[in-house]
Amino acid sequence: MSYDPASLSVSTTKRVQIIDITRDVAECVRSGGIACGVCFVYVPHTTASVTINENADPDVKTDIIKGLEEIVPEDLDYDHAEGNSPAHIKSSILGNSAQIIVHNGQLVLGTWQGVYFCEFDGPRSRKVYVKIIEG
Repeated sequence: MSYDPASLSVSTTKRVQIIDITRDVAECVRSGGIACGVCFVYVPHTTASVTINENADPDVKTDIIKGLEEIVPEDLDYDHAEGNSPAHIKSSILGNSAQIIVHNGQLVLGTWQGVYFCEFDGPRSRKVYVKIIEG
């Protein structure tokens, strides 16, 4: 069985920012009342993304940002008129969705894993959709 997606609001305060949304996604799963299935997390923005990574050490978020800035520099001669080409590229690298198994009503994440919303063109108000499919 499938249920309507939940919508999370995320407000960012910096141009590039990574925000832990694990608790919010887990709450969507709890309130959905599904014991087993799959949780889809989707970001409907072209300059933002979602990823799963370590959430024990806050330096990992900083290192991800540093690494992406090294891979996708701000100062290339991009053609896109809006001036946010690096944000589009970073979003494409990480992707706009993640899938997480749900078992016994909980997200199945590794010991150190968390779900992150990644902003590359902030500050902005963003949406994240969470859909749980029973099965």
